[in-house]
Amino acid sequence: MKITQSVLTIAALLLATTPAFAGSHTGAPAEKDAAKTEAVAPLQTPSTSADMANGEVRKVDKENKKMTIKHGEIKNLDMPPMSMVFQVRDPALLDKLKPGDKIRFSAEKSEGAFVVTGIEPKN
Repeated sequence: MKITQSVLTIAALLLATTPAFAGSHTGAPAEKDAAKTEAVAPLQTPSTSADMANGEVRKVDKENKKMTIKHGEIKNLDMPPMSMVFQVRDPALLDKLKPGDKIRFSAEKSEGAFVVTGIEPKN
């Protein structure tokens, strides 16, 4: 009986905190997003390595100029680790990547989409 009650309590706590955690990276004020859009760095030269996140390429979609990255925390976007799809501005960048590649990358939110702004292979 006590085990069942403990499991239900833990499940309820997890369900109660999941929506707040999942949405934590999308609640930035519009002014903050506008400032990031104006400060987008050239695609292959990230601003600083401190702004970069570690990731692993999961999928490359050249036709739609997108890639799926399993990534660690992205501090400048206040985003926890997860796998997600990012857009890229330069489709030639995708020619150099394949699933399984370990990378360091920078990303920004631009016009409501998350866009990779810099990328380098991880050694």
